[in-house]
Amino acid sequence: MPDIDTANTPRLSASHRGSRLTEIAGLFLRLGFTAFGGPAAHIAMLRDEVVRRRQWISDERFIDLMGIASIIPGPTSTELAIYVGYLRAGWPGLVLAGVCFIMPAMIIVLALAWAYVTYGMLPQIGWLFYGIQPVVVAIITVALWNLSRTLLKGIWPVLFASALLILYLSGVNVLIILFGGGLLYGLGSWARQYRMGKNKITGLSLLPVSSWRAGWKAIATTILGGGTASAAPVSLWVLFLTFLKYGAVVYGSGYVLLAFLRTDLVQNLHWLTDQQLLDAISVGQFTPGPVFTTATFIGYLIGSWPGAVLATLGIFLPSFILILLVHPVAERLRASTLTAPLLKGINIAAIALMGGVLVQLAQHAFTDVLAVALALVSFAILVRFKLNSVWLILFGAVIGLMRFGVVSLLHL
Repeated sequence: MPDIDTANTPRLSASHRGSRLTEIAGLFLRLGFTAFGGPAAHIAMLRDEVVRRRQWISDERFIDLMGIASIIPGPTSTELAIYVGYLRAGWPGLVLAGVCFIMPAMIIVLALAWAYVTYGMLPQIGWLFYGIQPVVVAIITVALWNLSRTLLKGIWPVLFASALLILYLSGVNVLIILFGGGLLYGLGSWARQYRMGKNKITGLSLLPVSSWRAGWKAIATTILGGGTASAAPVSLWVLFLTFLKYGAVVYGSGYVLLAFLRTDLVQNLHWLTDQQLLDAISVGQFTPGPVFTTATFIGYLIGSWPGAVLATLGIFLPSFILILLVHPVAERLRASTLTAPLLKGINIAAIALMGGVLVQLAQHAFTDVLAVALALVSFAILVRFKLNSVWLILFGAVIGLMRFGVVSLLHL
């Protein structure tokens, strides 16, 4: 019988919780060092570990957590990791999962930032990513297929997800697809319930909402009130509050974050140049772990080691707080006939967005026949042998190094 967690995790004995914390630390440290490819890849690798391999939670539960993480600000895959840690071992698991997932990327980005400042350039590591990217495409494909089989049951959810996917690939804003898709699906579900005479709304006893709302309002006021500094001289306090604001209000990927960063740090505060900002975003994209560790790179450029630490703490701190705030009402929202269809619609939209990201990654990854072959072989291995995806990531990196090493030798 799988040892599946519930919201009663905080009642665990000290010895049982200690064992789970050790498991959490080992898993998320490894993912922090090997989870290349951005949020969609992180989610795929996390699902492989906690649903398929360790059976901590079911696919249905994982999809619910993914939907909740999608509708709150901040980095979705990091918040998903934090939530899994919380369900597994209470608030110590929440903190440990988040720190262990973020810390490896922070260390790697710090090293790259030091090299960038010292030598005026980033190390050339494109060889590695030639082989890693096709493997990431295969990992996401397998996860997307399994998640879709769990969530998209029936012709209507499939058609709805397909329509949202087309909208995403057509350039429609991610937030419109996520929230608009959830609302549209909810309206359709309510209409069907009404026609069937099941128009009674139940499950609305959300008693903690008032305290949850009051707590969030106080936190948001603090965050938003301090993030609008306009003075050019570098202040570590202003730096921290600026990134705290980003963590509390920014949805989506590093590309969404880019717009906020450019307005504040380049145009208003004049702390960075456009080139430095683009280099920082690039580092966040091609290093493992959360894309939002771009903050670490920027913090180092602006305020050396203290700036890197404060910027990283600022941008990720809201994620920990938001999960704690959302969790008390999440179960009630899922049980309510009013809000459950909305959450299902958001889950379907999240699956569609994941599919859109997969299409875009494939376009970048499939640069030649070898890259396509590597993706197909990785997909077959994952389906047939269910190998840990970490080994495939390392295999892809070796293939990339060998491929460009041979090319270099031929040109000598």
